[in-house]
Amino acid sequence: MTIAEALSVIPAAVLRNLSDKLYEKRKNAALELEGIIKQLTGAGDHDKITAVINLMTQEYTYSPQAHNRKGGLIGLAAVTVGLTSEAAQHLEQIVPPVLHSFSHQDSRVRYYACEALYNIAKVVRGDFIIFFNQIFDALCKLSADSDPNVQSAAHLLDRLVKDIVTESEQFSIEEFIPLLRERMNVLNPHVRQFLVGWITVLDSVPDIDMLGFLPDFLDGLFNMLSDSSHEIRQQADSALSEFLEEIKNSPSVDYGRMAEILVQRAGSQDEFTRLTAITWINEFVKLGGDQLVPYYADILGATLPCISDKEEKIRVVSRETNEELRGNEADPAEGFDVGAILSVARRQLSSEWEATRIEALHWMWTLLNRHRSEVLVFLNDVFDTLLKALSDSSDEVVLLVLEVHACIAEDPQHFRQLVVFLVHSFQHDHSLLEKRGALIIRRLCVLLNAERVYRELSTILEGESDLDFASVMVQALNLILLTSTELSDLRDHLKGSLVNDAGRDLFLSLYASWCHSPMAMISLCLLAQAYQHASSVIQSLVEEDINVKFLVQLHKLIHLLETPTFAYLRLQLLEPGRYIWLLKALYGLLMLLPQQSAAFKILRTRLKTVPSYSFKEERPVRTSSGIPFFNGGGGSQISEDCKPNENSHDMHNGINFGSRLKHFKQIQQQHRLHSKSETHSRFCSASSMKEEV
Repeated sequence: MTIAEALSVIPAAVLRNLSDKLYEKRKNAALELEGIIKQLTGAGDHDKITAVINLMTQEYTYSPQAHNRKGGLIGLAAVTVGLTSEAAQHLEQIVPPVLHSFSHQDSRVRYYACEALYNIAKVVRGDFIIFFNQIFDALCKLSADSDPNVQSAAHLLDRLVKDIVTESEQFSIEEFIPLLRERMNVLNPHVRQFLVGWITVLDSVPDIDMLGFLPDFLDGLFNMLSDSSHEIRQQADSALSEFLEEIKNSPSVDYGRMAEILVQRAGSQDEFTRLTAITWINEFVKLGGDQLVPYYADILGATLPCISDKEEKIRVVSRETNEELRGNEADPAEGFDVGAILSVARRQLSSEWEATRIEALHWMWTLLNRHRSEVLVFLNDVFDTLLKALSDSSDEVVLLVLEVHACIAEDPQHFRQLVVFLVHSFQHDHSLLEKRGALIIRRLCVLLNAERVYRELSTILEGESDLDFASVMVQALNLILLTSTELSDLRDHLKGSLVNDAGRDLFLSLYASWCHSPMAMISLCLLAQAYQHASSVIQSLVEEDINVKFLVQLHKLIHLLETPTFAYLRLQLLEPGRYIWLLKALYGLLMLLPQQSAAFKILRTRLKTVPSYSFKEERPVRTSSGIPFFNGGGGSQISEDCKPNENSHDMHNGINFGSRLKHFKQIQQQHRLHSKSETHSRFCSASSMKEEV
């Protein structure tokens, strides 16, 4: 029917009052319209009802006049009430004009639109669901309306719609989720409250599986945890807590998609968000089983930084999560990506936080022990990072790095690579050698066998072209050898250099590189009890060798002679006739020391305690000063055990000492020439600068 025919059904006074500016007149007109529709419904005249709805829509609801719109809205609500149970068939005409009015610029129009839709919804209930997404979208916007009256009306309508949805069997969660996901990124606090409220209500409906769609809006909920409003943060946290409990009791959960979200949120700037994310990750690691294995690398990447978080709660949960992860011995066949995990550990090894670097190293060590062959495939990717980590500011980190290196260095080629790099690092960073050299060398000796380490270092230093560095490095190694408890077995081997093959081989392997430092060589000979050779080395020193550096090293050696390391040597002084070359070597050192130095006084005091002893070729005679000296010239023919042997100095236990001494002199001559060259270069440089000035 046409609008003209609809006009014939409704009295003119009713139509006039519907657009009146007074609410009471519009209300009375609506009641009369309701009665007319009831009559038409009773008569089954739906054509006329359709005409009336069209009239309300076109002439009133879509009118540019605000009062007409208000009248149209109240009129449509009256029509719906009049239709009662038969309203469903006309909803396609009635609801869209009302929804359209929600966006009107006049707040009163928006208010009456809420009122009209509320009355319509009360009548049609479940039939209303077909418009749910449009209504939800409209309510979402109205919840943030600038007019508090409109907000209040929208809240009333929202509660009614929630009631209808919870009792409806026609509600489609699948169609609703995309709309919810789209709205979750809105920042307005009113909208956020509105969304959390709907999530909570829908989750409470037994027939609606919100948990299955949680990955679609989980990120949005986490986003709300950092809202400036305490109430919103609390509501979001409450909703998340409820979902986490459901996850714990659910046999089927999509852990993978949610894990990706949690990993991102664990790096949030907001403390509460980080704590909630890492708490969820912790539960996921416990519950996820095989489903989470492919995501271990991402989870680890989120967990390791949190171990160093400023908030203690986050640190505690992160450590627990990390231990849980490391305790799961997953297999590459199950999706455990060794390369990805190793890459994460390598990146975190550059973290500014010590605790994170330590845990990254624990992971590397664990991977090497469980999946050695797979790790070695990626060794080139991590080896440089591990080597650089030896310069870390933390001793604990350095020790762990060494453990990882030791694990890698079980293979000979990797062992050689490690030692070469160490020497290279010490050469280019002298502070590393000074501050960490002893720590690194001692720990490597424990982990990789001291003799193996020292032999390799000696081999590398023997051919070192940088003579100054070679000398410094050998001095450092010698000091470690003489003082470290970890190297006591190595010292014991060296003590047998003149009596067994193992000691001899070790002595010879160190000898070539120890030639770079006279004092290191003297120390090595004293340790090996090659006292006659020690005396020969001392006698071979020339004026250029006796410099400040030499005297400083000699001072250290004299102090070391008083330590437990050389207790055997001091006891041998009780038998001066048997250890004549020991006495001669010590007197040689005494003669090199300035008489006013503390070292001179220490050594002289020690030599005063040597008992008087008479023997055939050489006889120590005590002078008025109390220090014994050698009387006689046959000492050169007396071996270490005081037995005459004219070839004893050249060969002993397969060691050609004559040849060794010749090699020592050659190396020292190279050092002297190098020193002269350096001095000449500095002089020329200084002269050149003066000329320029």
